[in-house]
Amino acid sequence: MAAVIASPAGALILAGIAYDIARLITPDEPRRPPPARLRGRRTALEEAERRLVGLRLHHRVGAATYQRRMSRLARGQRRTITGPANAAGGRHG
Repeated sequence: MAAVIASPAGALILAGIAYDIARLITPDEPRRPPPARLRGRRTALEEAERRLVGLRLHHRVGAATYQRRMSRLARGQRRTITGPANAAGGRHG
């Protein structure tokens, strides 16, 4: 009777050890981000969109810039592709 109980318990312990080893070996980030991170990203994109609409309504950005930025937001990019180093004016120094 003890062997009947010990066998599944031992199998569960070995499965747990194998799972822990696999988690240590694989990268920290899973292929799909957790839902909380997706909600945070979606919220950030919506906030960036609201901010951009406000800039456009107050005539702080032109139509072409507005369209380009909205297109980037639609693709899920909040930042510029070129980055601040390649912005107008370049780097000084």
